[in-house]
Amino acid sequence: MQAEVHEVGKGTYLVHGHHTNWVILKDGDAVTLVDTGYPGDREGLLGSLAEVGSSPEAVTAVLITHAHNDHLGSAEYLRDTHDVPVYLHEAEVPHARRDFLQQVAVGDVLKNAWRPGVVPWLVHVIRVGGTEQHPVTAPEAFPVAEGSPLDLPGRPVPVHTPGHTDGHTVYHLPDAGIVISGDALVSGHRTSRIQGPQLLPDMFHHERARAVASLDLIGALDADALLPGHGPLHRGSVQAAAQQARERAV
Repeated sequence: MQAEVHEVGKGTYLVHGHHTNWVILKDGDAVTLVDTGYPGDREGLLGSLAEVGSSPEAVTAVLITHAHNDHLGSAEYLRDTHDVPVYLHEAEVPHARRDFLQQVAVGDVLKNAWRPGVVPWLVHVIRVGGTEQHPVTAPEAFPVAEGSPLDLPGRPVPVHTPGHTDGHTVYHLPDAGIVISGDALVSGHRTSRIQGPQLLPDMFHHERARAVASLDLIGALDADALLPGHGPLHRGSVQAAAQQARERAV
């Protein structure tokens, strides 16, 4: 599987894998990787690094928006094989270790099988390893205070946006005017009937009310490009995108 790599700003690449996205932030030879796709995306992940002139050895750190299987897929591989640190919000660290799991169960998905797109999506998830568990053995909390930039390529600023999971985090790139939004704000999904800024369907959120409230935190960020965990790049005011998602969630 070859992932689709799109340069959205200087040294910033949005990559589309098996219906999930990851982001490469490149500064010279060094790279920050935000999310890692499904377990079945590994070939595409490594190929995307090569396409931007990089390699696993050049990855300074892996940042995870949240520890669902479609974002955590190759994090432990990179940590174990290439000694790459894996950083998350402190509330998400035990989730990445699989001390607990805040992810929609197959049974809950089957209850929603009548919805358009759900069954084909579930079949796809199984094929790309989405029901497998690949815990991170030694995940680490961010080594900076919240609101401070990480000393990594791209200088991403973690912003805690709970609801989808307890420790879900978006990453703000203030100088580039970009928000990497994970699953807190997406622009499409195979189980959704609409396109454009939106929350994922309710079954995917650990606490929907908190997910809705976190849209205000995203809307407060100064940016005009949204790099979501699912769906295409969204250009335009992130504040307006968050407001549209909130209106659609009512």
